[in-house]
Amino acid sequence: MREAAPKELDRLREEIRRLERGGSGKISFAVLPLGVEEIDRRLPGGGLRLAGLHELWPAWREWDDGAVTGFLLALSSRLLAQRQGTLLWISLADDLYAPAAAVAGVSPSRLLRARARRPEDLLWALEQGLQCGGLAGVVGEVAGIDRIAARRLQLAAENAERPCFLLQRGRLGEGSTAGSPAVTRWRISALPSNPALPRQLVGQPRWRLELLRCRGGQPASFEVEWNDAKGALAVAAPLCGRKTAAIA
Repeated sequence: MREAAPKELDRLREEIRRLERGGSGKISFAVLPLGVEEIDRRLPGGGLRLAGLHELWPAWREWDDGAVTGFLLALSSRLLAQRQGTLLWISLADDLYAPAAAVAGVSPSRLLRARARRPEDLLWALEQGLQCGGLAGVVGEVAGIDRIAARRLQLAAENAERPCFLLQRGRLGEGSTAGSPAVTRWRISALPSNPALPRQLVGQPRWRLELLRCRGGQPASFEVEWNDAKGALAVAAPLCGRKTAAIA
């Protein structure tokens, strides 16, 4: 099959953006800005689409589970600051450390934890949670998900106009982005903290965020730092003033 030329791909991307805006020049859906200009300008409407499914994967299973959880808590903190209600977090293991969530800005009073016995129960609970008017959004920790189940969650999130975040407990292989119904798909890895700090001090968490898929947007890569005191993301100091590199 003939490969599309770059200009043709650009035209198709612009057509997708136009359709998502209802055929007009205005965004027709609510978004969650991440508060980092370099990232928000890559996302249609200037933020994560709230009515949709978003997948977050660790780059390496052995080391990056904590980085994925940290980034998801950062997103959850911004979500709860923008929307009323609580956040439903469902997993098969009861291993979310509540004090760490509180430090990230997710108050225990607005966090509803649930533990599912089986993966199918977890997916059912996510769908039910998306239909609950008192929730700002839902989070599910999964070890892989088939395309049909992911499509059901995407449709449920669209209908409910709430975000569904899937925290994937496993490594995402290179190039395995095809066929996903998710609005965005991220791959996250941990980075060393600020090397300028004395060794006895613990720096702020740093992550590499790879936006592998973005409906109506373009893939990109960012290095960011989370500031506990401000409750905000920022471009990591070594990258300030430098253009971020897109993923091929």
